[in-house]
Amino acid sequence: MKAMLVIDHPYGAQAWDNTPHRRSFAVALAHAAQLGLMAAGHEVDLIDLHADGFNPVMSADELAAWRLGAESPDPLAADYQRRLLAADYLVLAFPIWWEAMPATTKGFIDKVVAKGVAYHEGSGLRPMTNATKLRGVTLITVMSTPSVLYRFMFASAISKILLRGTFRKIGVPNLTWLSHAGAESKSPAARQKMLDAVQVRFARLS
Repeated sequence: MKAMLVIDHPYGAQAWDNTPHRRSFAVALAHAAQLGLMAAGHEVDLIDLHADGFNPVMSADELAAWRLGAESPDPLAADYQRRLLAADYLVLAFPIWWEAMPATTKGFIDKVVAKGVAYHEGSGLRPMTNATKLRGVTLITVMSTPSVLYRFMFASAISKILLRGTFRKIGVPNLTWLSHAGAESKSPAARQKMLDAVQVRFARLS
């Protein structure tokens, strides 16, 4: 299986190594997922949005291509589109800011998970159909908002936006959200337990 692992954090994909002021628990979780996937013999296509200099803002030319269902005129977005079409599984890893995804992840959805690439327009009860090989999508997130508060006050917004509002809408099956709340207040042992659980989970992915 080929898994596309997309990391969105300003510190980049190397921020898993616990260097003070350059570390990210979201990236550490993504690294644990990568280790698990590799241990299971899966191929991992790692995308570091910030290191790549991905521009999340859609231009007029890009919007025109989106409307036509054509390849993006942004070379990097077009490369991501080709890699998405080659993937069997998609993993998105990012921190939750202001109860939603960072701008770069939103731009990835807008520009890469696009009409004619990730889905085809339909009609009636099936307005969209999956155009990819994707057998599943997993979100790996961290947030400071307590889980109960996020669920009841903010209605688990990220799940509605990305899982129900994006991937389920276009027909991708097997959608999972791995939420990690309050990691900054947990002990090193507790955080390691969370990392180990993610690695084991992805090592069992088939």
